[in-house]
This record gives sequence, C-alpha cells and structure tokens, in this order.
Amino acid sequence: MSGVLLLAGTPIGDAADASPALIRALTGADVIAAEDTRRLRMLLTRLGIETSARIVSYFDGNEVARTPELVAALVDGATVVVATDAGMPSVSDPGYRITVAAIGAGVRVSVVPGPSAVLAALAVSGLPVDRFCFEGFLPRKAGERSRRLADLVREPRTMVFFEAPHRTAEMLSAAAEVLGADRPGVVCRELTKTYEEVVRGGLGELAAWAAGGVRGEVTIVIAGAPGSTEDDLARAVQQVQALVADGARLKQAVADVAAATGVRKNRLYDAALSARDLPE
Repeated sequence: MSGVLLLAGTPIGDAADASPALIRALTGADVIAAEDTRRLRMLLTRLGIETSARIVSYFDGNEVARTPELVAALVDGATVVVATDAGMPSVSDPGYRITVAAIGAGVRVSVVPGPSAVLAALAVSGLPVDRFCFEGFLPRKAGERSRRLADLVREPRTMVFFEAPHRTAEMLSAAAEVLGADRPGVVCRELTKTYEEVVRGGLGELAAWAAGGVRGEVTIVIAGAPGSTEDDLARAVQQVQALVADGARLKQAVADVAAATGVRKNRLYDAALSARDLPE
C-alpha cells in the first residue's frame, strides 16, 4: 500500500503559531523534504519536538533530481512531509513538482493547513477581497516584467504579488509606470513577525518609499483596474463611430474598441446603438 504526501504549511512568523496538525505531521513523518534543512531543524527546536524522520533537502536546485527518490519512498508506503521555509508548499515554493509526480503514481496527497502570506496580506490591505488573483513573483528582467504588468493593466481583480526585498523598489516603480502612479497599493512587510509593517498609498508613493531600502519578507497587493466611467464610455463610443464611418461593421468595431479600452463590450454596444442609428 502506498504512503501519503503531506504538504505542510509552516509559520510565516512566530514558531508558536504552528498548528497541532503540523506538529503531528512532523513527528509522525518517515521523511521530511525541507526547503532548508537548517531552518527545519530550528523550527523543531523552537517547537520543542523531536522526529525520527529522515530529513532531506528539497529546493529549486535539486527538485528534479530528488523527486523520483521521494516518489519511490511514497510508493513503498512512506509518509513524506514537504515543508518550506514559511507558508504553504507549492505557492511560489517547492512542492508542485512532487505533488504532480505523486498524483501520477497514484499516491494520496493531503495538506496540513497553515498560514498564507497571500490571504494575510489581502485581509489587512483594505482593498477589495471579493475577487482577487495571485501573480507570484514578476520576472526579474525589466522588459519581461513590464510586459507582464502590461498584461494586467485591465485586470479588474485585486492582485497579490511576492517580491524579494532588494527588488521591491524596482517592482513598484515599474508597476507605477505601467499601471499608473495613482493606482492604490499596499506593501506588507514581515507579516505576523515582530517588525510587521503595512504601508498603503499610490504606486508612485510606494515606489518612493521603497527607494530608501526594504528588508524582510514582502507581499504586495495592488488594486484592480477601476471600472469604466461615463467619460471613458463616451470616448469609446466616439472611437466606435469613427471606425464605423471608415467602413467597419458595428459589432467588429465594438469588439476592437472594447479590447483596447477595457470598456465592457455589451455596454459599449448598447451605448453605440443609442448614440446614433448605426447599421449592424
């Protein structure tokens, strides 16, 4: 009978935040695949627990090579716990690759629920949380980062990003340039830790703040694109009218302008019909 793969959420701040379920998983594991074995052993010490599990490193540099070994242990009946430095495995941390491999091998995959910097940052941001998306880390290269941000210009949902402290100022500057300096944002630093800090403001203001240097774990929350105003709609209708005057069909003109401006297509179509009697 095959074993079980447990994806274990670990504290993002105080070790005392560890759940009873996490303690049971760590003490009962046969193998613990840790993103950083030293930090894992420090967590065990702070929790005052011991484990007979074999502890192995499992990080970006050795995931490909180590995954088959761990899957073999799972198939042989072992309980393998994946524990990252902080937060949930697979969420911008090691864990996804072994999860897919374990599922492919017919091994049961379960989870030890734990803290999430994504949800913690959303909760304290003060930005809309009814709909959101997680974008993880943006590309390091400036051009690729700007292109990714350009793809998000019309994203209506609140967006959550992770960023390294030494790249936070660059990321915020790029976001201010592409999304707009006045777009509301929140920088959450060292969440749940002693020096927790939450800074709110426009992206331009946040970029200026970050230019002085940022330390610690950083999660950034950015407001989604604002809904179209009546002025936006009026300008979009004018663009549709110009395209139709040049010979475009109304439906195609509406589709093109809606894609370019972010105005909802159905709303723009109705407004264009109301503006003047145009052929469909």
